[in-house]
Amino acid sequence: MDPAVLVADRALLGRSSTAERVADILRTRISEGHLAPGGKLSEDTIGKALGVSRNTLREAFRLLTHEKLLVHELNRGVFVRMLTVQDVIDIYRVRRLVECSVVRHLGNPPYDLAAAEAAVAEGEQAAAAGDWLQVGTANTHFHDAVVALGESVRLNELMRGVLAELRLGFHVMGARLRGFHESYLARNRDILAALRSGAIVKAELLLADYLDDAEEELVRTYAATITAEAGRSQGEQERQGP
Repeated sequence: MDPAVLVADRALLGRSSTAERVADILRTRISEGHLAPGGKLSEDTIGKALGVSRNTLREAFRLLTHEKLLVHELNRGVFVRMLTVQDVIDIYRVRRLVECSVVRHLGNPPYDLAAAEAAVAEGEQAAAAGDWLQVGTANTHFHDAVVALGESVRLNELMRGVLAELRLGFHVMGARLRGFHESYLARNRDILAALRSGAIVKAELLLADYLDDAEEELVRTYAATITAEAGRSQGEQERQGP
């Protein structure tokens, strides 16, 4: 990632450059797709860009490692974590428990849908510009907005971490990223329309179907990628010989 991006984030630290604030910045960058799985994080580069001490940065790394966004490898450094198939399945299990429950327990309409409406518009504008990385970010914003309807600070914090972790899985889509995100733009609009009309049961059903289909597609792609990588590794070993 270009350090200049983090230099711009430096102003977000304010006067108290705490590890929590640094972790929040890096978590956001992960959720926006700017930090790819397997990438090594340079203490010097990030520390200088944000203007924080090595100790503060290491504490931020520790917090994000606890959230399963980073992984520390002995004598190698800190890396952005690579998800497994089981990770993806578990993430979607949590998403169903949280997102569907929030919608199911909404009170009487109307609801404050401004953030969800803005996220849908953001996704459509990004798609029109062919910026599929930003479409993924807009999709994250939409689901954040859905959970925010539950008016729970704890759920909001939980969901931010879950969606940031999920964003690591989107990188496996590669050239198929457009097809993956594009099909869900219309479904976000449908969920929004159901919420706007107060059709809570319909909104929950649409959301559940959405999550089922997204999980199935992502797991299928992950499994195929792992199989392909295993085949390449075996072929390389055979070429090298005993």
